[in-house]
Amino acid sequence: MSAGAEDGGMRLWGGRFGDGPAPELDRINRSLPLDWRLWPYELAVDRAWIDELAEAGLVDAPARERILAGLSVVEDRMTAGRPEREPDEDVHTLVERWLAEEIGEEASQVRIGRSRNDVVATDTRLWTLDACRRIDAAVRKLQEAMISTAERSAELPFPAYTHLQRAQPTTAAHWLLSHFWSLARGRDRIADARARVSLLPLGAAAGTGSTVPVDRERLARTLGFAGLCENSLDAVGSRDWVSEVLYAWTQLANDLSRLAEDLVLYASAEFGLVRLDDAYSTGSSLMPHKRNPDGAELARARGGTMIGVLAGYLASLKGLPTGYSKDLQEDKRTLFGAEEALAETLAVLTGTVGTMTFDAERAAAAIGPEMLAADVAERLAAGGVPFRAAHEALGRLVGRAEAQGRPLSDYSGEAAAEVDPLLGAVRPEWWDVGAALRRRSVAGGSAPSAVQDQLEEARVRLGD
Repeated sequence: MSAGAEDGGMRLWGGRFGDGPAPELDRINRSLPLDWRLWPYELAVDRAWIDELAEAGLVDAPARERILAGLSVVEDRMTAGRPEREPDEDVHTLVERWLAEEIGEEASQVRIGRSRNDVVATDTRLWTLDACRRIDAAVRKLQEAMISTAERSAELPFPAYTHLQRAQPTTAAHWLLSHFWSLARGRDRIADARARVSLLPLGAAAGTGSTVPVDRERLARTLGFAGLCENSLDAVGSRDWVSEVLYAWTQLANDLSRLAEDLVLYASAEFGLVRLDDAYSTGSSLMPHKRNPDGAELARARGGTMIGVLAGYLASLKGLPTGYSKDLQEDKRTLFGAEEALAETLAVLTGTVGTMTFDAERAAAAIGPEMLAADVAERLAAGGVPFRAAHEALGRLVGRAEAQGRPLSDYSGEAAAEVDPLLGAVRPEWWDVGAALRRRSVAGGSAPSAVQDQLEEARVRLGD
C-alpha cells in the first residue's frame, strides 16, 4: 500500500512524499465519488492491456491468467458492492487495491507502460460512447411517441403561429412532426460527435507515448474504438470531444425546451389546444382546480441549465497548457450530470407526448377566416391580379371586417367588391379551412396527404 493510505485506501503515488495530502486537498482531489461509474470500462481496459503486455513479453502466461482471474473477482465485487463508498482516490486505485487483495503485489503489473492519464481518457471515452447510445435511444422513443400521436391527428385542423399570433391553418400532426425533425437533426449531431469520441488514447501513457511496444490498433479493435488518437500529448490533454458531445446534447435540450414551451402554452386554458394526461400533470397545494404542466416546465428549464453547463466547461478548458492538467478531471462531473439531466427530460416528454390528446373543438375555434386572407390574395394573383394589389385589397377588407365586427368569410362577390373592385372575384368557398389545408400539398406541407407522406418518411427514418 502506498504512502498516505492510512485511511484504508490505496494511492498510486506517494513515494517521494513524507505524508499524505491535507484533508482539504484530498476532498477536492478524490474523484471516486464520481468516477466509480467508470469501473466496467476500467476493467475492460485492464484486460486489454494485460493481453498486450503478454504479447510484448512483459507478463508471462501464468501471470496473465492470474490477473484476468483476479479482475473477474473484482468485477463481481463491483457488481455486488457500493464502490462509491470506498476510501480510494479514484476508480483506478480502487480496482488495483481490490485486485491486490485477490492476487497480491502482482496486481501492480497492470500499470506497466501506461498512466492514469491515458487510462482515464480511454475510460471516459468509452463511457461517453455508451452515453451517446443511451441518449440516442431515448430520443428515438420520443420520436416514436410523436409518430403515434401524430397518426391520430393527421387530419385535425390546428392553428399555426408566427410571432405567437395566429397565422395560417395547419394540422396537429404537422405541428408535432415539426419537432420530430429537429430531434432527427439532434441524433445526427450526436452520431457525428461520436465519430470523434471513438478514437483510442490508450498507449499515450502520461503524454509522450508508452515505452511498451503495444499494438494500439489491436487495442482499438478490442475495446471497440474506430481509430487512434494520433498524438500522445493531444490524446491525454484534450477534451474538445467532451465539449462537442456537450454541445450536441445542449442543442438537443434546447430543441426539447421549445417543444416543452409549446406544450405549456397549448395546455393552458387560454389556448386549450392540448390536454396533458393526469400522469404528466400536477396540482396546486392551494388551488384545487389547477392542472400544472410541471414536467414540461422542468423540461423547458433544462435547456437553460445545459447552456450553463456547456459554457462553464468550455471556460474550464480555455487556456490550458499542452498535456494533462487536473482541470480535465471535471469532464466526468460535467458529462455525468448532463446525461442525467437530458435523460430525465427525454423520459418525461416521451410520456407527455405519448399520452396527450388534442381538443378538436378548441383548435377549430382558433382558426378564423382571417387566417385564410393570404390564401385569398394568392388566388386573386393566380387569376391575374398583381399580388401587391391583392395583398393591399385584402388588408383593407380585414380592416372593414374588424370595424364592422363581422367574420371575413361574410365577404365575397359583391360584398367584397364594395371594399375594392379587385375583390369581386372572391368566392365563398375560398374561406373554407379544409380546402385551404388540401391546397398545401407540397412536400413537407400541411395537407393531410402531405402529412401522411411525412409520417411515412418519419417511419422510414426511424427504421434506418
